[in-house]
Amino acid sequence: MAVRVGNTFGLDSDMDTTDLVTTTPPVARSARRGHAVFTRVASCATKPWAVPIAIALVTLVAFLPALENQWVEWDDYIVLLKNENYRGLGWAQIRWMFSNILMGHYVPVTWLTFGLDYVLWGMEPFGYHLTNLVLHAAGAVLFYLIALRLLRKATALPVAALRTAAAAASLFFALHPLRAESVAWATERRDVLSGLFFFLTILLYLRASEREGTPRRWLLATSIACFILGLFSKSILMTLPLVLILLDVYPLRRLDPSPWRWREGSYRRLWVEKIPYAVLGLAGAVLGYYGQAANSYFTSFVKYPALARVGMAFYSLWFYVAKTAVPIALSPLHELPARVHPLEPRFLAPMVGVLLITALLFWFRRRWPAGLAAWAYYAIVLAPVSGITHAGYQLAHDRYSYLSCLGFALLAGSGVGFVVRAWREGTLRPVIGTVFTATAAAWLLGLSVLTWQQVQIWRDDDTLWRYAAESDPDCSICHANLGVLLHNRGLPALALEHFERELSLRPDHVRSHHMLALSLMALGRTPEAIDHMQRVLAVFPNHTDVLNNLGVALIGERRFPEALVHLQRAAALEPRRVQVLTNLGLALTELERVEEALRHLQRAIELGPREPNSRLALGRAYLARGDFRGAREQYDALLPLDARMASALGAALIGEW
Repeated sequence: MAVRVGNTFGLDSDMDTTDLVTTTPPVARSARRGHAVFTRVASCATKPWAVPIAIALVTLVAFLPALENQWVEWDDYIVLLKNENYRGLGWAQIRWMFSNILMGHYVPVTWLTFGLDYVLWGMEPFGYHLTNLVLHAAGAVLFYLIALRLLRKATALPVAALRTAAAAASLFFALHPLRAESVAWATERRDVLSGLFFFLTILLYLRASEREGTPRRWLLATSIACFILGLFSKSILMTLPLVLILLDVYPLRRLDPSPWRWREGSYRRLWVEKIPYAVLGLAGAVLGYYGQAANSYFTSFVKYPALARVGMAFYSLWFYVAKTAVPIALSPLHELPARVHPLEPRFLAPMVGVLLITALLFWFRRRWPAGLAAWAYYAIVLAPVSGITHAGYQLAHDRYSYLSCLGFALLAGSGVGFVVRAWREGTLRPVIGTVFTATAAAWLLGLSVLTWQQVQIWRDDDTLWRYAAESDPDCSICHANLGVLLHNRGLPALALEHFERELSLRPDHVRSHHMLALSLMALGRTPEAIDHMQRVLAVFPNHTDVLNNLGVALIGERRFPEALVHLQRAAALEPRRVQVLTNLGLALTELERVEEALRHLQRAIELGPREPNSRLALGRAYLARGDFRGAREQYDALLPLDARMASALGAALIGEW
């Protein structure tokens, strides 16, 4: 078909344009292609699925170094590396998952994910860390969807500003370095998994609040099912019923802000729908309490009475606010001090700060209800781990911020949304909008960089405890764990420095004299080591490890009668412990009570037939009795187990021959 065109360029007005051969310059073609690409990108960015995908990808990138992390001696060894009970998804494993409270937690759903990891990855830590990372990225996407709904209810932001606000809130949550512990530590799967179900529970509840009839009932039922799965992932979700009530007050406005009106009949349906959540929340609290109590993890009220708990609670409430604003000096352990008094500056200042924030937010509750709602949410979710009911060695843990600080992320996101709206409406000067955008982008980039670095401290035992001891030189347990690491690596002199530092910080850590003693023994300072082990036994007379090692030290000093007393006590406490029976046999052999020695050593061989020390000791006992045939049998059995020990026994056999 011929198309009429102008003859500005001297073209025939009747020319068919299909016959034209254009000579568009390369720069113009490049610009045109660039514009087309930009148009496609911009078009994709407006799609509802684009922002969630971008959030997930950015989150995955920020935490990517976690995939190189190994197991760490901070529960990973007990929970995963040395625990064979969860490995697989057979009936035996599933039965164990639903019947144990290892480390004080009843978390069968978390164990199911570990079982699946084992099926997929074996004992390769990469796979376990990958699962943590994927769960966290998925949680970030769900939080974005929640933020969309909550900010839509709380603000009048247009669609573009609303999406920007929700994305900013989600990234603030997902990229913050306070999340590093929950994601980069394999054992803390509990946080990211329970967080995922927490988000699903809230999201379904919000959708149910917008529906009626059968869809609403199904959404509520599914929300309750997710809540059950969340509680079986970690009991920290026990406060979720209170969170739902808070959401009904603001921003959903389904409940009047005045609690004395909640008894009105118009609110009956709201309270009825909360009953299943309340029952499950109470059950989760009972399970959580039982798990901690059964493992004797709760901190004594004698050592930390009610006033101390008040100081600890206010400290916790201030700690996570401060670390959210300025995420520095994060650590795997913020240690509980030996003494807590609310009037000490360390605890008094947070108390004043928390009370001041609470008073200001309450005063401005009508003008800024979001501030008080976010603060109330923070206090509710943090309450179980705030210190009122305390268990463990920590004053605070970075991971306790995982769900408790979501309200702060929403406030930050809403601030971004308001600026975007003002910028688009022209009520904000372009230069101010540009500066704000650059600042927000730099802030998120800075968080990502800090997170990239923070996940790498969980790389292995060495990076973890060196960083912990350097970031908090007054953390006694950090020094103790670093000392154990150095001792096990054959560096007793360096280990000794950290054990001494620990005991100078916390003289009440009586058991730590034992590890200090082992380092002294490795350095040939056995008499000093004996003194330190005797200090432990003065307080803990039934400490089998100390009784056994003290016996070894006394044997080394040729104080056999004293060694025998401690080893006999250890054997009475743990009659099936191979190491104790072996050392007891050695002491008896040196005291020329060979027949008694043989009974204990033969029992040790029955319990641990592949234990070379027991074979060597039994061979020497046979030699002491003059039984060369029995000694030769032990030599033959020892040779494939430990050639060096076998050669020592062989030399003794030659000498006797």
